[in-house]
Amino acid sequence: MAEIKVPELAESITEGTIAQWLKQPGETVEKGEFIVELETDKVNVEVISEEAGVVQEHLAQEGDTVEVGQVIAIVGEGSGESAAAAPKAEAPAPSEEPAKSEAPATMEANEKAPAIEEQSSSDRTIASPAARKLAREKGIDLAAISPVDPMGRVRVQDVEAHGSKPAASAPAAKTEAPKASAPSSDEENGRIVREKMSRRRQTIAKRLLEVRQSTAMLTTFNEIDMTNVMALRSRKKDKFQQDHDGTRLGFMSFFTKAVTAALKKYPYVNAELDGTDLLLKQFYDVGIAVSTEEGLVVPIVRDTDKKNFAEIEESIADLAKKARDKKLSIADMTGGSFTITNGGVFGSLMSTPILNGTQVGILGMHTIQKRPVAIGDSIEIRPMMYVALSYDHRVIDGSDSVGFLKMVKELIENPEDLLLES
Repeated sequence: MAEIKVPELAESITEGTIAQWLKQPGETVEKGEFIVELETDKVNVEVISEEAGVVQEHLAQEGDTVEVGQVIAIVGEGSGESAAAAPKAEAPAPSEEPAKSEAPATMEANEKAPAIEEQSSSDRTIASPAARKLAREKGIDLAAISPVDPMGRVRVQDVEAHGSKPAASAPAAKTEAPKASAPSSDEENGRIVREKMSRRRQTIAKRLLEVRQSTAMLTTFNEIDMTNVMALRSRKKDKFQQDHDGTRLGFMSFFTKAVTAALKKYPYVNAELDGTDLLLKQFYDVGIAVSTEEGLVVPIVRDTDKKNFAEIEESIADLAKKARDKKLSIADMTGGSFTITNGGVFGSLMSTPILNGTQVGILGMHTIQKRPVAIGDSIEIRPMMYVALSYDHRVIDGSDSVGFLKMVKELIENPEDLLLES
């Protein structure tokens, strides 16, 4: 007999939700075969069985929240046919004495659990030295702090934000609670459908709110004449696809290369704030926002300064497919230095993107729309795109933000210059 336990997911992830059981009780499972899919804050993880046998029982149901190390299923010996009936026949036996003998031990364990869990969760919390010092001075438990960092690292600003929360927040939550269950009659007659938010959607909502509350976010806008880059793409896309095994030439590689060049010229846009220190990153890992059924995810294209257009397009296509197939790993989504999001694919004309985690800049692309523009002394119809740069004003001044966005505009409007910047 083997126990199926929730594996170590990542340093910052201690629990998940059972998204789907891939093997039901009575079904045969091979060693190394997937048995359950877990949904975490960032990615979905498929758990394998370490032993071959038959699934005897599930100890947690789909939708349940489970913790790392928790036993969620039992796999016994035998084949599918022989074991299908075995769990039913043996089911009544263990229900009598163990229930009596284990009850006191369970009660005793539950009494001791809070102190043990508090200590272990605090020890496991990832935090900068400055954040740990400030938390000790304020008497704040690190484990109780909700970090903005997508990797779960607690920083000084997280401690300060936690310490500044008003004491009245708890009663306020209590007064708001009845509002959620008030329209019960409408739910009963079908006028309202209540749907539980997925773990990932809850995390997205929480992180976005924390970013707005803990950063001095500002957005600057510009517009790009897409005439030249569209003409270049039209001329080269067929040969590009033939030369690179079917990889398509899209606009994202142009914008990624333009952003990378601009980050080199304006290094503070590629920085991160850690307390009173600025971390100037000497690498260029650009996150590309991808929309999935469960919400927005931001996988990372690594070393964009070292990749050519084809390699960037291949990386984006691969990460987008993994995102939609729920195959992204934690490594695919951590460590980015800047983010690009393209609301234009959904028809957005203009928007204000929200910063991603601890990054200090994000570029928003929008739909291409033909508009009359002044070219010299004449008016022409040109394909135009509004672009937006949201940035943390604590780190980036207006001159850098405007200069950064202006450089992106100039490089896209003169795409041949991107070859010189590569």
